[in-house]
Formats: sequence, C-alpha cells, structure tokens
Amino acid sequence: MNLVTNLNLATNLVRSAQRYPHRPAVRLDDTILSYAALDEGSARVAGLLRERGVRPGDRVALMLPNLPEFAVIYYGILRAGCVVVPMNPLLKAREVAYYLGDSEAQLIFTWHGSAEDAEAGAARAGAQCVVVDAAFGDLLASAASVTDVVDRSGADTAVILYTSGTTGQPKGAELTHANLSTNVEIMATDLCQVGPDDVIFGGLPLFHSFGQTCGLNTAVSVGACLTLVARFAPTKVLEVLQRDRVTVFEGVPTMYVALLGEPGSERYDVSALRVCVSGGAALPVEVMRGFEEAFGCIILEGYGLSETSPVASFNHPGKPRKPGSIGTPIRGVELRVVDDEGKDVPAGEVGEIAIRGHNLMKGYWRRAEATAEAIPDGWFRSGDLARVDEDGYFFIVDRSKDLIIRGGYNVYPREIEEVLYEHPAVAEAAVIGVPDASMGEEVAAAVVLRPGVTATPEEIQEYVKGQVAPYKYPRSVWLLKALPKGPTGKVLKREIRLPVEETTP
Repeated sequence: MNLVTNLNLATNLVRSAQRYPHRPAVRLDDTILSYAALDEGSARVAGLLRERGVRPGDRVALMLPNLPEFAVIYYGILRAGCVVVPMNPLLKAREVAYYLGDSEAQLIFTWHGSAEDAEAGAARAGAQCVVVDAAFGDLLASAASVTDVVDRSGADTAVILYTSGTTGQPKGAELTHANLSTNVEIMATDLCQVGPDDVIFGGLPLFHSFGQTCGLNTAVSVGACLTLVARFAPTKVLEVLQRDRVTVFEGVPTMYVALLGEPGSERYDVSALRVCVSGGAALPVEVMRGFEEAFGCIILEGYGLSETSPVASFNHPGKPRKPGSIGTPIRGVELRVVDDEGKDVPAGEVGEIAIRGHNLMKGYWRRAEATAEAIPDGWFRSGDLARVDEDGYFFIVDRSKDLIIRGGYNVYPREIEEVLYEHPAVAEAAVIGVPDASMGEEVAAAVVLRPGVTATPEEIQEYVKGQVAPYKYPRSVWLLKALPKGPTGKVLKREIRLPVEETTP
C-alpha cells in the first residue's frame, strides 16, 4: 500500500493512526475510540464487506446517527474501495428502498433503532442489511482484518450524497476522493487551522456533508478528536464543550440561536473555544453579535452545498471579516454572481451564485440531464441569490425559490428575518410568501419568542413596519412554539403552514 500515490480518502486515517495511535479519534461521552482502534475497526469492516461479496466500486449505504460506529464503518467502506451512501436514520422503508435502488447499493449498515425500516427497504431493493447493535462488535471481531487500502484515483467516486431538493426525488451528488480530500485539507490548514491537539464539536449529522467533511474527515486528517453528541440539546452541548475542552465548534444558525437562548449558559466554562464555524444557512447578524459577546469566540461564516463537497467560500482567518457575508472563495475555487443568461451582474446587484473549482461534484448519479442543467457551462448554478461587493465579499440574499414577489416587487425573506431577529422578544423567525389574490404573493412571518418573554404578533409587525419599505413588512405574523427543522437544524420553510384563521376563503 503506497500512501503517497493512493488517493483514497481512507489513507488519512492510516496516516493518523501511525502517528497518533493512542490519541482519541472519536468520542461519545464515555465511549472513546483511539486512532489505533478506529483504524483496526475500519479494517474489519473492509474484511466483512469482502466476505459478503462486496467489491471495489460497489455502493454501500450507511444509515446511522452520530455514533463512533459511523466513523468505523465509513472508513471501512472507503478502505474497501467502495462508495459510501450516507442516509438519514429517520428515513422510512419506502425512502430507504428508493435510496438503495437508485444508488444500486449492495449492502446497508443500519442502526438497530432504524432496523425495521432499513430491513424492509433493503428487501425491496435487493440489498443486504447489517444491523449495528450490541452484537456488532462480535461480528466485526469475527471478520478478517484487511489492513491495506484499495487504490483509488482522485477522480473515483468516494461518496454519493443525496440532496433533498424541494421538488422531485432526491438526486445523488457524486463526490470524488479528490473533491473531499482537497476540501478537507483546505478546511484544516487555511480555514480552521486545526491540529492533533484540537477537539472538534461533532453535533452536526455525520450523514450530511457539513458534519462529514468539516467535522469527521477534517479531524481524522490531522489526528484531532471529534467529540459527538447524539442529539442537539443546548444543556448537553454546553456540558460537552466544558468537559472536553472543545476548541472548534461547528454548527448551523439554529444551534447558535439555541445556545444563545439557553438560560444559565454563562455558568459553563467554554474558554477553550478558539473558533466557531457557521454554515448550512444564512446566520443572522444579530445572532452572530450576541453569540460572540456571550461566548467570547468569533464565528467564521462559510458557504457551500452538498454538490461542492461542501465548502465553497469562507470568512478567512487573518482577513477582514464582514458580518452578514459568507466571505470570499476558498483556495482553488471561483464564485460569480450571474443573471439568468449566465452573465456577470454588476457589483452590488443581485444574481445567482455560480461555482467552479476542485470542490465541484463529478455530477448527479445516473442523471446526465440534471447534471447538464445544474452545470451548463462548467459553472454550477447554486440556486442561491447573492450580491458581491467591491472587495469581492459575497452576501447571500436568499434561495431563489424562496424569493417573494409581492405586487411586482421583489422581497427577500433574509432581509426581513434580519429585522425580526433584532426585536428583543424574537428567538427565531422565518419569512415566507403565501398566495394572495390581489398581490400574487403576500409576506408572512412565523416567529418563536424567547423563553419568558411576551409580545403580540401586532407588536412585532409594527416593529418591522417601522424598519422597512411599506411593501416588505409581513402582513401576517403568527407565533409558534418551534419552527420545523431538517436533520441538520436548517429551518424547513416548505413545511411552515399559515394558521387556518389567517387564510382567506
């Protein structure tokens, strides 16, 4: 096995295990896997796959929550030269069958809590199913250890990440070993500057690109420790940050909102934190300021998608940081703001972000038409609306599909949400467009109040009305106990429903 010429992502694990065999690689409370144990476990998984007739290039699904076994199996699949198909453990049998059938996966590893749906879906798709339960350790121990790492080129597919989308069936973004290795290397060296003494917070789902690349793969590449939480609960997270002396926190905006709003957070010692990373959705400026003041640690906001491995731009350390900006492109990546015809728009004007670089996916698995539509000219169309300033800093305005057109005027929900977050009673807010007979679309806002604080919808509406142009303020404001969120904590606007009393007959 030549670790120099072999571009398999799993070689990062082998190197770190050689350098730091006794250091903790992955932790979940009292369960701690050293690099030597993670390396050995992955070798057993590779042996198990070989025994089951799975060959290099075959797809293997992984349907686990944030457990140490995720890392063991993930690297075992890669080690065997196979392609990882990460899946949300909350998927039901019908969805499992679709993912397995579309990817033509030979086998699925599933957590015992999801076994019923996974086994039913696997049966429909004709795939083998291995349940990760109390007996899984014995199963691995009985498998032959495959210590070599199957040779892969940079262009070979390492992972197929299914993107949820808002219409149609999910599509599998094919990410190569080179895509992921380069993104990890830049994350580790340029952006977060992590090393073996760092402890990275692992609260993002590992089956998602953010948690996988920026958390798991980045930690393993430098011999750092990834400390997991199975489910994001603010009190538990603060305990972990204090207990493990976490140095790098990675999260989505709703996580920062939750920590900022947690009563008694000042009692926890989080002084080891040196950098926080935000991605997955736009971070409200007011949340950034409040968190940095309360926790004494700067937040560097980045941007990317599953199709871009994921990181495409970042607020680079050592460079001026502009609150509300996703920063500038990472090394080797280009970003443009274009119109519908793919032409650059002037600085300050709104257009769609187009991306080109080493981070761009090979394409959508078995979907040539969808790939051609997304990458018509070598530039990936993100679907995100943004503007770029005279210094080359990019600012997300909104998802193109979230744009509200009210009476011919464009209203960007992100702008109104920023104003809502400035209201002292508002903890979370989501602005959506709702059908309207006279205006085409009307602006509406769902709001979650801070604990122990009261405010009426009318008060909130009046506050926004005083801050923005008359056509922009929400005509409907309603209070919710919580906003619907996806597995990464991103707010799911498509699941927000206007209260019955607000709808017009």
